[in-house]
Amino acid sequence: MKKIISLVLAALMVTSAFAAPKKKAGNVKVGVSMPTKDLQRWNQDGSNMKKSLEKQGYVVDLQYANNDIATQVSQVENMISTGCKVLVIASIDGSALKSVLAQAKTKKIPVIAYDRLIMNSDAVSYYATFDNYKVGVFQGQFLVDKLGLDKRTKANPAYMELFTGDSGDNNVNFFFGGAMDILTPYINKGVIVIKSGQKTKAQCATLNWSTEEAQKRMENLISSQGYGPTKQKLDAVYSSNDSCANGITNALVAAGYTADNFPLVTGQDCDITSTKNMIKGIQAMSVFKDTRTLASKVVEMVDALCKGTQPPINDNKTYNNGTGIIPSFLCEPVFATKENYKTLLIDSGYYTAKQLQ
Repeated sequence: MKKIISLVLAALMVTSAFAAPKKKAGNVKVGVSMPTKDLQRWNQDGSNMKKSLEKQGYVVDLQYANNDIATQVSQVENMISTGCKVLVIASIDGSALKSVLAQAKTKKIPVIAYDRLIMNSDAVSYYATFDNYKVGVFQGQFLVDKLGLDKRTKANPAYMELFTGDSGDNNVNFFFGGAMDILTPYINKGVIVIKSGQKTKAQCATLNWSTEEAQKRMENLISSQGYGPTKQKLDAVYSSNDSCANGITNALVAAGYTADNFPLVTGQDCDITSTKNMIKGIQAMSVFKDTRTLASKVVEMVDALCKGTQPPINDNKTYNNGTGIIPSFLCEPVFATKENYKTLLIDSGYYTAKQLQ
């Protein structure tokens, strides 16, 4: 009889465990670390995530680090010491947070790398981003199609220069890598000519994705290679994102290019300046990564971690941060042009028509 009673009690305990309600957000504190306020997209990402998490009942410590690594480290340390239960971090330098995140691991605080993969740290639990290789492929294929490269020969090449972002951002490997996988065969065949000879990631990198740095380099290329509307032909400038594209565009406008003869300039993020430039005809395209989608997915991940359930994941093979594969969720990018920006950006509520005037 005692044995039967014990079995019944055990069964009731198991049933009770399964029937227990999921944890609620309550006053759980979440730390969100963004690299800078200087770029529009990080402001939007941080704001979207904070609103969504607070709507779920979480307390949010949102910090921007002014693109200063030491500041970001200090802010993350403070988040850990003040009781954040989950950290969401868009790193300035993907290799600079190993020591501070070791503290998070000691306290069993999950870390979600946001859009930029944090490297060489086994404290990273998950990664949320867009399919960044596909971003580069979109940009490269756009140039192939618009320049008609499949029909060109060495006798009629397209002249191009290449720009990517900060080499400390692991995403550069995917953006630039995806684009170069598309463009390199045409470069090797002489169908694309890079007059400056600057083709490697290191040669094409832009510190902090800075508009000013990109503008300086483009001005130097215009001067050294003799580019101009009535001088050396320039058909396109590959740019990994909009902050670089804006600097490139500033330099080209100053050199006398107009919408009628402007080289094709690619971009990414659909920031307001670049979208206005697309409308004017002085930027050809920008890859749209709807940060509302990414922020929403990260909120789901945070919520799952706080409630002890499995976060949404759709990639377990692509992103190795040096300590192993990081389970990831990849959102889908699309690309915007002058022809479809209204549908993507205005009709969806991402911008108002007034913002783009």
